[in-house]
Amino acid sequence: MSFVQKMPFEWLVGLRYTRAGKRSSRNSFISFISAISMVGIALGVAALIVVLSVYNGFQKEVTARMLSVLGHIEIYQMGGPMADWRATAREAFQDPEVRGAAPFVETQGLLAHGSDVLRPAVVRGILPGEEPKVSGVIGTIKQGSFSALQPGSFNIVLGNELARALDVKVGGKVAMALAEGSLNGGSAPGMRTFTVAGIFEAGHNEFDSALAYVHLEDGQQLINLPGPFGLRLKVADPERAPEVAAVLKRSMSGNLLIRDWSKLNSNWFAAVQTQKRMMFIILTLIIAVAAFNLVATLVMTVTDKQADIAILRTLGASPRSIMKIFMIQGALVGILGTALGVAGGVALAWNVDVIVPAIESLFGMKFLAKDIYFISAVPSDLRWPDVAAIGATAVALAFVATLYPSWWAARVKPAEALRYE
Repeated sequence: MSFVQKMPFEWLVGLRYTRAGKRSSRNSFISFISAISMVGIALGVAALIVVLSVYNGFQKEVTARMLSVLGHIEIYQMGGPMADWRATAREAFQDPEVRGAAPFVETQGLLAHGSDVLRPAVVRGILPGEEPKVSGVIGTIKQGSFSALQPGSFNIVLGNELARALDVKVGGKVAMALAEGSLNGGSAPGMRTFTVAGIFEAGHNEFDSALAYVHLEDGQQLINLPGPFGLRLKVADPERAPEVAAVLKRSMSGNLLIRDWSKLNSNWFAAVQTQKRMMFIILTLIIAVAAFNLVATLVMTVTDKQADIAILRTLGASPRSIMKIFMIQGALVGILGTALGVAGGVALAWNVDVIVPAIESLFGMKFLAKDIYFISAVPSDLRWPDVAAIGATAVALAFVATLYPSWWAARVKPAEALRYE
């Protein structure tokens, strides 16, 4: 006995109804609507996979650029400067996940160049020899060098957008005013002239337009501190930074404040996750529209097959079996559409880096202008959990779409259906 012969009759009839059957104009029209429903589900699934992959790619790219400037974990000494940052670093290195440590100070200031250009900036004091252990900002230098940041030199390295706003180049002078603290320990705002020793471009506007680096000792003099604020750490896996930070809080001694990079940018990450959820919901409506087409297809099929339903009922088929037949038909359309959409969406997401340049070359346009977005190529990061969630949602919507037509088919009365046959 073949596999087909062993199948329950509900599956056999459902599979038969999925095909066109007799080539009458009505059957052909129903099959056409069924095909449109399948294509609609496939397009919705593919669009959702591609859009979320590109969205994930942008998030990954922006996060990488943020982490090129930020440390994965920051440790602050509560109540004052960190007296011995090297001892604290040795204690942090007891955790095998910690790969690098560097001290820092940070303050808010106003930078001026000329009489009418004034820009706020975050001024960060670092040790140029230690900074590469925790961030990649040294590698983003475009002009000059971080090595020019020497103790007492009062040199400064600016973000490229900040330098452009100040209209200053390497070798130029900028005046810095601090909101609090002074070089002589008084209460008046501190003032100091710095020489621009370098310009960096991290590729993230928040840092390029409002971040400046000085030597650690110069930064300490600016805010009258005998030592650094604390340490910035690099860990083996940035995604595990929250877990590592929690372990360090329990294991390290002293009155310390420990924060990971996700907490430092919590508002940004919360906004990203909210936007991604909203994008998922909005694009899922495309699949929902296709599911409504599936409802129309099944309603027409039930109307067309009322005589068949009546015959099946008279042969002993229960209302539950009739429901199963049309649920199977609709579910098959949904599953096939979802499978086509997943295959197409995954293929497109994997080849975005090829497809987008081809479209740009064909139409002579650029989707992303580098001088605006700092990214010249459309990134894509395909994540299988997203694909699974999209596929499951599409199949679930298709299944829900079968409920009413199947219930209606089960309520067909054989006598009334066969009266005019």
